[in-house]
Amino acid sequence: MQPLLRPGDPPPFSVFNEQGKAPLLLLCDHASKAVPQALGDLGIPASELARHIGWDIGGLDAAIELAKALDAPLVSSGYSRLVIDCNRWPGGEGSTPEVSDRTVVPANKGLTKEQVDARAEACFWPYHREVDRLLDAMSEGGRQVCMLVMHSFTPSMNDFDRPWHVGVLWNDDPRLPEPLLAELRRDESLVVGDNEPYSARDPYEYTLTAHAQPRALPHCSLEVRQDLIGTTEEAQAWGRRLAPAISSAVRKALS
Repeated sequence: MQPLLRPGDPPPFSVFNEQGKAPLLLLCDHASKAVPQALGDLGIPASELARHIGWDIGGLDAAIELAKALDAPLVSSGYSRLVIDCNRWPGGEGSTPEVSDRTVVPANKGLTKEQVDARAEACFWPYHREVDRLLDAMSEGGRQVCMLVMHSFTPSMNDFDRPWHVGVLWNDDPRLPEPLLAELRRDESLVVGDNEPYSARDPYEYTLTAHAQPRALPHCSLEVRQDLIGTTEEAQAWGRRLAPAISSAVRKALS
């Protein structure tokens, strides 16, 4: 089978601040709305790809600012979640959705296993192999590290206005999420969700399950509402705002 990516296509992942000294790896699973040239526009207009169905609006800008503020390495995905979702099991529920938030994605209709595998090999596995590589390097010699995945969420979904400004998503390991929730709640102006608006107990969730759980790393995801980080400047400001709470939570998780 011909490789999906061609010369001129973006790389499947990017690494920022690889030599960061913090005992924390930051990830951004839905950092980009790019589509490989071979898949055209997926059959939808650019305005649809730019919506939350195509990527996590503001997520990468906030994550980069966090990486700077915390001196932590960051790995970000290179392609739209509509090409293949880097936080879903390849070929499983939500991996290559035919419909996303009522938008039909023609290029995802009736994909064969071979087509899904080609997308995974081009856009999914390189990102996750890089995550493993960095975790191996960071934990060398028995060093303890945490993992945090940056996401963003829509202000409204299914006619429900979401009240949360930020949400902490976690499953059954409280070491990082519980102190992070406590630190965030010190700011009385913030409405903080505990496994809201989504839950990391969702069986389709991939990144935390595949990387942090087998290594027994303290871990969670952090969601920020998209209307708060819709511009680069806003996202950067939120990255700086969230950094002290995350730094404190990491120290407590590893103590």
